[in-house]
Amino acid sequence: MNCYSRILLAVDLTDSCKEVAQQASCLAQQCEGQLHIVHVVEPQSLAYGDEVPIDLSSFHDAINDQAVSYLREFSKEFNIPEERQYLVFGVIHHEIHRIAKEQNMDLIVVGSHGRHGLAILFGSTLNDVIQAAHCDVLAVRVT
Repeated sequence: MNCYSRILLAVDLTDSCKEVAQQASCLAQQCEGQLHIVHVVEPQSLAYGDEVPIDLSSFHDAINDQAVSYLREFSKEFNIPEERQYLVFGVIHHEIHRIAKEQNMDLIVVGSHGRHGLAILFGSTLNDVIQAAHCDVLAVRVT
């Protein structure tokens, strides 16, 4: 088995990503590797298009503050220090790839939620992560 020295855990900060984090943490321990974590916030202008006639900057600030708090708390559970936590804004799969390349990751761990409800959207993101990754990708099935 390949041992991975730098593992990037991509999370959406929902309850189900704890299962994925547990698998990534276990793998990092077995390989004696470093576990890093990334959460990507997709700006609302990207989600709704550029034709939204209101200023969303205060909304983005509130989302950022809440995401930072959630990411810090979540990371504590898995002993991931702040210097290995990445909170970025952008297109989800692009930012996961960018962080993985910049930080020289050799494995990306993501959750696979199945194909129902809003999970269909994440499924396409998962596919995009897998197709364009420069390193191995582990998709952990989440119930």
